[in-house]
Amino acid sequence: MADTVTPKPTACLALADGTIFYGNGFGAYGETVAELCFNTAMTGYQEIMTDPSYAGQIVTFTFPHIGNTGVTPEDDETADPVAAGMVVKWDPTQSSNWRATEELKSWLTRTGRIAIGGIDTPRLTRAIRQQGAPHVALAHDPDGNFDIEALVAKARDWSGLEGLDLAKDVTCAQSYRWDEMRWAWPEGYTRQEAPKHKVVAVDYGAKRNILRCLASAGCDVTVLPATATAAEVLAHNPDGVFLSNGPGDPAATGEYAVPMIKEILDSSDLPMFGICLGHQMLALALGGKTVKMNHGHHGANHPVKENATGKVEITSMNHGFAVDAQSLPDGVEETHVSLFDGSNCGIRMKDRPVYSVQHHPEASPGPQDSFYLFERFAEAMDARKSA
Repeated sequence: MADTVTPKPTACLALADGTIFYGNGFGAYGETVAELCFNTAMTGYQEIMTDPSYAGQIVTFTFPHIGNTGVTPEDDETADPVAAGMVVKWDPTQSSNWRATEELKSWLTRTGRIAIGGIDTPRLTRAIRQQGAPHVALAHDPDGNFDIEALVAKARDWSGLEGLDLAKDVTCAQSYRWDEMRWAWPEGYTRQEAPKHKVVAVDYGAKRNILRCLASAGCDVTVLPATATAAEVLAHNPDGVFLSNGPGDPAATGEYAVPMIKEILDSSDLPMFGICLGHQMLALALGGKTVKMNHGHHGANHPVKENATGKVEITSMNHGFAVDAQSLPDGVEETHVSLFDGSNCGIRMKDRPVYSVQHHPEASPGPQDSFYLFERFAEAMDARKSA
C-alpha cells in the first residue's frame, strides 16, 4: 500500500505571542503585517474587504461560507481591497451568483491581497476576544516554506494602530462630485437628478454606499480630502457638512481634522453629521476623548439602543476605537449605546443639529434599521432653510 503524502500548508498566520496557525493560502503570494480582528457578518465579504476603515487590519470571518457569491465591481466600497488580508474557515468554492463577474481567489490575487483558509476560526476568534486584537504576520508561499521566527518577530515589532493616522492613506486625492444613489431592483444604481441640499462630505475613508445614501436622501454631494480646511469646506456654500468613516487612531487624524471641525462649528450654524471615524472626530472637536477597545466591534448584527425613544436597532459596525461617554462635556449628550457592552454609539449637541453615530447606518453589508439618520440630516437642512 502506497504511503499517503500530507500536503504541506501553503499559508501561515503568526501571532505576536508565538501562536501559529497553518492553512491553505490563496490570493497573492508574500507577507503582510497588521492587526487581526474578526467580523461576524454572514454576507458582504467583498464590501468588508474594500471598506477603507479596515486599513491596517486582517479580517477573520466567523461565517464559514466566504467566496460562494463571487465578486462584482458593483459591490466595491472603494476601488480595490483595503483590508490587509483575509482569514477563513473553509477554502472558497466556485461561486454561484448571477451578479458575479469574478471569483474571490482571482480577485484577491489580482489586487494583491493575501488570504488563508482551513483555519479554526472559532478558536482564533475566542483568542481575539480574550486577549485583545493581536498583531500578526500572514504569509503565503506555494512551496510552504516559512521562517516562523522571522514572522513572529515581525508581528512583535509592528507598531500597531495606536497613534497611526491612516485617513491620509485612503482619502481621495482631490475633490469630486457624487450623485449615484442606492442600488434598487431592477434599475440597479441610478442618479440623483433633483437634489435639494448641497452637502460637503469630508473623506476620511468614505464608503461608496454612504455617499449613495446621502444622494438618496436628496443631497448633491461634493467630496473633499481629509485634510480639507474649514475655508475650503465653506467655500462650497454647503447646506450641511458630513464627516465620513475611516481607519486608524482618531487622535492622530484629529491633529488636523479637529481644528477644521471646530472652526466650522464656531463660524456657522450648518447641520453636521458624522459616521464612525467622523463620529470620533466630532466628539474630539466637542471636547470628548477616544479610547482603544480590546477587540472592537466588527459585524452586521450589533444591537444599539436610541436613548430618546428606547428603540433598538440592529446595526453594522466596524471600529476598534470608541468615544468615552464619560468625557463628553456639558451641552453634548449621548444618543445611542451598544447593548453588547454599553459603549458609546452616538452623540449630539443639545442646542444645534450636530450629531454623529459610531455604527454604519448605510449598512453594506447589514440591516438598514438606521437609514433614518440620513433622512434626519436632510430634515435638519430643510429646517435651517425655512427658519
